[in-house]
Amino acid sequence: MRIVIVGGVAGGMSAAARARRLDETAEIVVLERGAHVSFANCGLPYFVGGDIEQERSLLVQTPETLRAALALDVRTGSEVTAVDTAAKTVTVRTADGGYDLAYDALVLSPGASALRPPLPGLDSPRVHTLRTVEDAVALRSAVLDGARRAVVLGAGFIGLEAAEALAHQGLDVSIVELAPHPLPPLERELAWLVTQELVGLGIDVRTGIGAASVEHADDLDTVVLADGRRLPADIVVLSVGVRPDTAPFEAAGIACERGAIVVDAHGRTSAPAVWAAGDATVSVDAVTGIRRPVALAGPANRAGRLIADDILRPGRARAVPQPVGTAIVRVGELTVALTGANRAALDAAGIAYRTLHLHSNQHAGYFPGAAQIHLVVQIRATDGLLLGAQAVGTEGVDKRIDVLATAIRAGLRVHDLIDLDLAYSPPYGQAKDPVNLTGMVGENVQNGTLTLWYPEQLEQVVEEALILDVRTRAEYVTGYVPGSLHIPHTELRERLDEVRDAAAGRPVRVMCQSGVRSAIAHRVLTQVGIDSASLSGGMLTLRASLGERERDTLAYGDALQYA
Repeated sequence: MRIVIVGGVAGGMSAAARARRLDETAEIVVLERGAHVSFANCGLPYFVGGDIEQERSLLVQTPETLRAALALDVRTGSEVTAVDTAAKTVTVRTADGGYDLAYDALVLSPGASALRPPLPGLDSPRVHTLRTVEDAVALRSAVLDGARRAVVLGAGFIGLEAAEALAHQGLDVSIVELAPHPLPPLERELAWLVTQELVGLGIDVRTGIGAASVEHADDLDTVVLADGRRLPADIVVLSVGVRPDTAPFEAAGIACERGAIVVDAHGRTSAPAVWAAGDATVSVDAVTGIRRPVALAGPANRAGRLIADDILRPGRARAVPQPVGTAIVRVGELTVALTGANRAALDAAGIAYRTLHLHSNQHAGYFPGAAQIHLVVQIRATDGLLLGAQAVGTEGVDKRIDVLATAIRAGLRVHDLIDLDLAYSPPYGQAKDPVNLTGMVGENVQNGTLTLWYPEQLEQVVEEALILDVRTRAEYVTGYVPGSLHIPHTELRERLDEVRDAAAGRPVRVMCQSGVRSAIAHRVLTQVGIDSASLSGGMLTLRASLGERERDTLAYGDALQYA
């Protein structure tokens, strides 16, 4: 049996390695158009930034090591230009010519290429992408050759990693992102924390605007923005997305959807004896059911392995799991991670949900180095099913998002998080871990013990309700909502008449710094018959949601209503 695999790296090499472990007699041919069949593409920005010093460290396997260890026939510099699904052959182009190769089973893992929008000037030699080892080497060479200014187009994961790498090398860096904030999948209240960290790294952040053109000159290029502003650049990094590399397969009649290969639960395409995996395939989101490509190494690796099972153990192979979309990135001192669906995806899918904001410490508060993890969790409104989670912090973010990603995969509801038995010791966590606390808050919301209001409702709340701020005076003067009533939560029980008088029949909307004290105050008010709700995540979330609008929205100092 001959298994031909088009494309290496994640999906293709996982399929090849698994196939060999299952069948010593199979002839396994891997066709890779590039020079490297197995490299650490996620490590490319860190090579540019100098964290990874040697190019060879990026090479996970070579054709020689794969031949020695797994008896694989790996052919680099071999591009598949056509497929004949009836004859079961692929046409291969090499530097020496071309040939046709027959297959019994064909696995397509061509990946995706950097999206190149139709902007004038992108053919400049100073414009770089960051998808291959050669891309990383060229970008690092440009840095070492004396580049001083860089413009990164696109603030997704790769764009942010590239911007940080270039800033680390001492360049003046600007990021240009068409979306309203960096990392568009991130909720805006967390994205503001990322923006502030980028600014702290000395990076110029331009959001809500795109590039119009790149003007090339002998000494430097200029990126012209849509509003006419001009950014000089010795280096331009293009990172505005990717496009599945599927043209020859779509031309062969293999079903595609918006350029990505359509596969079933076992990775089978519309053509007999042809499977596909990785960035070039359509995935069904495990939470929302939305169909889209998912350009992540983890899902590609898992799909490749299961496809090999389906080829060699038909009828016994497990289905390829629908991706949850767990991802993580370092931005300066921050770690940013997410899993499952965000609010925009849930809105698009028509799923009713509730949002929880928490700001718990990553380990015991009394142990040195305690720092907050800013956590946003989405739960289904009807039953508390976990739908998504995002977190930003300096430590412990990866652990919590991995636990929540596992909980989403397992179909847990928010109250189930209360019962998770997680490791605890003062240097590592709290007896009530942020994940457990998420369960407690979520259960309270689901059963009506806690009612929440949100930063996006601020304007309406100011018009229709009394805002009661239960922070300390020292906290209050650092920024408060004009017109709010300030009563520290420890004094509330004795001053309920003041609340009733100030509310004058209106609802009361309570707030504190992080949502803990306002939840206590909410329970006090509710049990004496006052219509109350607690601000989700408190002033920390409100400030992050307001972003640059904070100074125009809040008041400061002693000119306040302090009873």
